[in-house]
Parts: sequence; C-alpha cells; structure tokens
Amino acid sequence: MMNRRTLLAAAPLLATPALVAAQPAWPTRPVRITIPFTAGGASDIMVRPVAQRLEQMFNQPFTVDNRAGGGGAVGVGFAANQPADGYSLLVTTPGPLVLLPQMQSGGAFAYDSARSFTYISLMAGAPILCAVKADSPITNLAQYAAAARRAPEAMNFGSSGIGSMGHLTGTLFGMQADARMVHVPFRGAPEAQAAVLGNTTISLWDTAAGNVAAVRGGTLRGLAVSSATRAATLPDVPTAAEAGFPNVVSLNWFMLCAPAGVSPAIAERLHAAINTILDEADIVNRMNAAAFVRAERVAQPQLAGWVAAEQARWTPVIRAAG
Repeated sequence: MMNRRTLLAAAPLLATPALVAAQPAWPTRPVRITIPFTAGGASDIMVRPVAQRLEQMFNQPFTVDNRAGGGGAVGVGFAANQPADGYSLLVTTPGPLVLLPQMQSGGAFAYDSARSFTYISLMAGAPILCAVKADSPITNLAQYAAAARRAPEAMNFGSSGIGSMGHLTGTLFGMQADARMVHVPFRGAPEAQAAVLGNTTISLWDTAAGNVAAVRGGTLRGLAVSSATRAATLPDVPTAAEAGFPNVVSLNWFMLCAPAGVSPAIAERLHAAINTILDEADIVNRMNAAAFVRAERVAQPQLAGWVAAEQARWTPVIRAAG
C-alpha cells in the first residue's frame, strides 16, 4: 500500500495521462488565417510561406483569407468574432490593431485590442519606405521635405489605409520635417503604389516589402526607409536617420493572434512552431529578400503587454496629428 508521501510524489505522474487524454486533438481540420488587407501586399508576402510550413508541420491545410476594408478593421473584426477553437487565426499589423481605434475614437469597432485576442507570436517587421515615381524631380528626403514646406498641404502621400503604419510614419515625418502633408488612404499597398505610378498621388509611405520590386525595377525611387539600418534588398536607399531625420524610426510588425479564450496549449504550440519556422534558412532568405527583419523575441505570455506598450508609444503621434 502507498503511504501519503509516496502518493503525493506520484500524483503528477498519475495525472499526466489523464491530462493528455483530456486535451482535444488539434488540428484535425483546416485552419484559416485571416489577413485584413488585399492580396499581394506585405502581409501576404510574410504569411503565405509561413502558412505553407505550418501545413507541413501540422498535416492540415492552413488557408489564407484576405478580408480587406476599413484600413484593416473589417478583417480584424471578423477574426475577433470567430470561435476560439484554434481554427480561426489572424495575422495583423499595428494599424488596425492598436492605431486605428485611437485615430477614430468615436467609431464603433467590432474588437478591442486589449480583450478580443490571444496574442501568439510576434513574427517579423517591415520597414516603411518613402518613395516617389522614378521620374520625379525629387531625388532625396531633404528635397521631399523642402517641397512639402514650400507648398503646405500640396504634398500628398498614399498608404495602405487610415491608421496603417505607413500613415503614421508619414505623419511622424511631417511632424519632424515641420511640413503639412495630405494623407491619401488606399485599401492596400498595391493600390497606393499604382496611384504613384499613375501620377494621381505624389508619394507613398508604405511597407518596403510591398514596393521592393518597383524600386529595384526602376519604376519607383526610394527616398528613405524607416528602419534603424538599411534594408538588405535596398542597399542604396538610406534610412530616414541617415537622411537627416533621426526620430523617424518605425516597423510595421506582424502579429499572429487567435480569438480571446483559445486554449493555452494551442497558443504555445503555435508560438513554438512559428519560432522554429522563422529560424529556418529558406524562410530567413525569403524574409530578407522581401525587406523584412526578424522581430524581437517576446514570450507568448508577455505579448499582450508588448502590444499595449506599442499602442502607448504611438499615442502622442496620433494626438499630434489630430
């Protein structure tokens, strides 16, 4: 017969099979990853290779569902209201998650960044690129700032939408350059680029990843990137700091989320899988080629606090921009 001390010592071992048996198998059917932007943009470039690797790791389809609109609010709201069963995920940027609700405080949103999601993994970051059409007379960021100062509100810039990191970084630049610029929101990076190439918008502040091909192909001229160092795939494009604007630093990060209440076991499995995938040589090469940088590593339980801190960092910019 086991005495009390022996029974207590054995309890964890005895409980383990029961706990394992009680946990439902996951995944046993396809998993949907919502992207709240149009197909072909930086989020697609980031997510689709990772989704393919998740399929291989978990032996189930991980499908990408682009649901654009409202600066990303449509797709984020959709994802927030799905069942918290691990079969509905979201990859979003800071724009619709933490910036847009502050910029439209009177609006009704179908989600709350502090309560609607379980944050699973901070994946990567994309520098913001300031660019003009290749035949523009503006050849550097100093000339761009000077042109904006000469004709207040005549300089306009496109981005992926209201509240996007491109919007906020362009606004931050205007504050630092003492220039009043007009923001022109689009549904995604391809539309913003098309407007510049079609001469309906003068410039853009948008993710470098969505515009690398146009810069390297000679149709866009990159004036600066917002990262702390130059993008590996755009070595001739200086940072904003190098161009004389040291406080214009930002990254459009990508966060994998699930609806609030998802099983901690599922969140931990996905967090570990994403970390493994992002360290693989093929994925690293793909990310570098698209001008992404690996985001800082944040433990899954600390991600909610990280998001809150990021929101607080941009609050003064949003308020100053009105």
